[in-house]
Order: sequence, then C-alpha cells, then structure tokens
Amino acid sequence: MLRDPSAKYRPFPQVDLPDRQWPTRTITTPPRWLSTDLRDGNQSIIDPMDRAKKTRFFELLLDIGVKEIEVGFPAAGQTEFDFINWLVNSGKVPDDVTVQVLTQAREDLIRRSFESLEGARSATVHLYNALSPAWRDIVFRMSRQEVRQIAVKGAQLLVDEAAKRPDTKWHFQYSPETFSTAELDFSLEVCEAVMKVVGPTEDWPIILNLPATVEAATPNVYADQIEYFCRNLPNREAAVISLHTHNDRGTGVAAAELGLMAGADRIEGCLFGNGERTGNCCIVTVALNMYTQGIDPGLDFSDIDRVIETVEYCNALPVHERHPYGGELVFTAFSGSHQDAIKKGFEAQGQQNDDLWRVPYLPIDPADLGRNYEAVIRVNSQSGKGGFAWVLEQRHGLKLPKRLQIDFSRHVQQLADQLGRELNGDDIWEAFRKAYFLGVEKRRFRLVDYAESRASDGTRMFAGTVEVDGEEQSVSGRGKGLISSVLATLRDSFGVAMEVIDYSEHAIGSGVDANAAAYIEWEAPDGRTGWGVGLDEDVATAGVRALLSAANSASKAGKAGTKAK
Repeated sequence: MLRDPSAKYRPFPQVDLPDRQWPTRTITTPPRWLSTDLRDGNQSIIDPMDRAKKTRFFELLLDIGVKEIEVGFPAAGQTEFDFINWLVNSGKVPDDVTVQVLTQAREDLIRRSFESLEGARSATVHLYNALSPAWRDIVFRMSRQEVRQIAVKGAQLLVDEAAKRPDTKWHFQYSPETFSTAELDFSLEVCEAVMKVVGPTEDWPIILNLPATVEAATPNVYADQIEYFCRNLPNREAAVISLHTHNDRGTGVAAAELGLMAGADRIEGCLFGNGERTGNCCIVTVALNMYTQGIDPGLDFSDIDRVIETVEYCNALPVHERHPYGGELVFTAFSGSHQDAIKKGFEAQGQQNDDLWRVPYLPIDPADLGRNYEAVIRVNSQSGKGGFAWVLEQRHGLKLPKRLQIDFSRHVQQLADQLGRELNGDDIWEAFRKAYFLGVEKRRFRLVDYAESRASDGTRMFAGTVEVDGEEQSVSGRGKGLISSVLATLRDSFGVAMEVIDYSEHAIGSGVDANAAAYIEWEAPDGRTGWGVGLDEDVATAGVRALLSAANSASKAGKAGTKAK
C-alpha cells in the first residue's frame, strides 16, 4: 500500500446541497421492492441457475410477497431467453406480479427483449446505458451528446416495440448506469430526454433507476445525489425513483436507506445481498431494519430459515453466519455478560404489561423470524452462568437459583475446557445430572419410597426406604416438618450432618402434567457448602430427593476433603 494514497486516489466530491432535507426525515412507509436475484444475482454466481433452480427461486419470491421481479437478460443467450418466455406463458406469474427484463440500449437487444415477453400480461422493460466520465472517455470514447442520443434512441424503441404488442400492459424503466459517479446535471438531462420520448404520466409513470453501480462515496453523498435529482427533475410526479445500490464500500444498505429518506420510492436488490463484486443491496436487511422500527415492510420473512435454505441451494453460496438477521449466529450469545443480559431481558419481557420488545443485544424477536429461543444462547469456554442456566430452563424448565448457577458454573467450565468445543444441551444436562446425582449410577444415597406422618406431639415422622451404596435400608427420623425429619434421618442413620441454608421450589410446566423441582443449599458443620437438586411429579417428594442429592454431594465433598488432607 502507498504511504501517500492521495498521489493515486482522490476524495469523492461533495454535492452542493446546503439546504438538504433528508437528514431530518425518517422512513415511515415501505418502498416498492424489485428482486434482481434472477438477473444480477444469477450472473454473479459461478454456475448460473438452471430452469429448475430459477423456478424455485421465483416461487420463493412470490411466497415472501415480492411483486416486481427482474427475471433475466433475454439477450444474454438462448437459455435465458427460453426461460423468460416459458415463465411468462406458464401461468406461474400471478396477476398482481410484474416481471421485468434488462437490456442495454441497443436495437437488436431491445427487440429481443420484447420477443422474450410475448404473451405476458404485465411486464417492465429495463433499459440502461452508462453516463459517467470514465465510461464515456475510456469505454465508449463518446461525447455527452452521443451518450445522450443512445438513451433517446433506446427509449424510442421501447415505445415502438410496445405499440406492436397492445395486449401486454407495458412499463418502462430507464437506468442512467453509473449514476453515482456521473455528473448530476448530465443524469438529469438524459433522464428528462428519455421522459420526453416515453411521455409518462402520474397514472402511468416511468421508473428512473439511479444506481450506485460502483459504490464510490459515503452513503450521505448518495443521499444528496438522490435528493438533488428528485428536487430538480421536471415532471417528478410522473416518475418512480428507484435505487440500485452496490456494496463496494460495505454500505449498500445504508445508501439505500438514506436514499429512501432523500425521496426515492423503490429499491432493487437481492435476498441476502448476492450480486457483482461485494454484492447488491440486501433486501432482507433493509426490510427487517424497517420491521424493527415498527414498519410493515410488506415482505414475509417469518420462516427465514426456509428462505436461506432456498437461496443457498439456488445460488450454491452460503449465507454468512454473521449476516444480519439471517445468519446462523446473529441471535446467538457465547459471552457470559451477553448471556446474562439476554436472560434477564427475557425474564423482564414476561413480566411487563405491554408487548414492546426490549431484550438486550437482540434488536428483533427471533421468534418473529421462525427461530427458536434455544439457539439464542450457546455455551463454550467463554460463557458464564447465564448461558447454561438459559439452556437448562429452555430445555428442561429448571429455574436455577443464582447461587446454584455459581456452584454449577465450575462444572460447566471444567467440561468446556476438557472438551475444547462448544457444549450442546445434552452435554450441559449430563453434567448437571452428574453434579447433583440425578438418576446417575454412582451415588451413595437413592430414595426408594417413603411415608410421612404426624406424631401426637405435633412433630413429623419420616419413614422410608433408602438405597445406600446399592443396598436398601429402612430408616426413619423425626422433626418439625418433612425437611427437618429427613435431615434428622440422614444424621442419625448415616452420620451425614447438614443444615439447610436455602430452599426453593417451582413447578415445571402447568396443569395435570406439571412436575416439580426443588433446590437446597446446605452447609456442613465444618463450613463446607453445596447444593442438592430434586425432581419429581410431587413437590414434597422433590424436596426429599433434593435432600438426598445434598447428602450425596456432602458425602462426596467430605471424602474429597479427607483424601486431600
């Protein structure tokens, strides 16, 4: 790289628009959407789509609600021509959908484009030619007047060819290609000349598409260009201003959004931003950005995984894991602090009195896009207690007390370090079961059955059968309540002395199928502490099981302490 890049590159000039209005505007309504996946997207993949893939992609676009679809470049080859002609005569195009084809401003290509659309109910022919100095001077070696005349002649051919086919409802679109790097006065001059030939009206407008063919400036400059164009275009009410941004600087979406604020009416782009070089504007991102601001974009991404599956299959390109809204990991938190904030956000969401979405780190509810909450938090060596607590709550309904989360976190961290990979839900559940002796083989105490009774003096009597090191024993104990009577049993029968310093319980599920979970924090006479967990259909039995879990934990901790000494 050059130490002085100014010797080779020049900053892009600003637009003289001191009273610009777009910075104070907000987007309040969705634009018209045009998908160019079957054209720009298709020409940008290694192996272009065959008819089956194009048809599948077209049907996906219909399903999500796209009403204008650029289906190809008829003059690119016979395969392209045949697909377009087959599509418009196949009965697959709904009455409220308009197909569009693209053509350069050349007579033979324009005529070929109209031929491909024979039989269409409604269609748009999209005419373009490049205007900017680099193209005029280097590619075409033409004057401004000569380039203008190409556009005018092409527009006249649109009118003439459409007149030969009165059964189709024709729409015309003109793109001053390379608009973003052309002189604004020249773009206005050429577009005005095209409009004079076509004769659009407010009821039958022309589409003027203003592309950032190569993104060469910050998006505010593009917005200035759009506002300047809209304010200075004669007969503005007879034109639909369309945007076609590219992503060379990584701001194609931002440029499109600011362009809408600057007065545009329509956006062209591809699902997930496929397109030449760094891609076209991502329709999914722009639409869902609007959705998060309370605006219905008119497109349905409620099953975004299905959309991704189709796009990846047809394009043979992956949607990046971090792609906004659609990527596999965009709603996923591995960081402990992020997980804690998200978990608290979901808890608060369930307690508030309105439906407003306010969850930290999640600008949109994943459920609105068909994603489940289980995938929101995933656990690896960077995760904290909020991560596994969320997984256990989502998969098993367990709402662990805070100090129990802290206690279990060391088990999770040890397992993550040992395995050296992300922990899945089964890993975490197995670690939890082992840590708190839930149905595992290696445990000293296991409840077989029990009965509770009340003595004449008001105390409670626990009488039951406990399996101890594989052998069943009949035991009993007395206390003020069930918990204290079990504690007395453990102390008197097995020498396991503990004090309960915290007890909590909750239902898992609801109705007749509800189960119960009980959590007990214990402290031994020597100051050791730990937790016991019990699960059962009956809440009282869950508490008893939690005490035996605690006894297993205390016995194991005691042996470990003796061995360490």
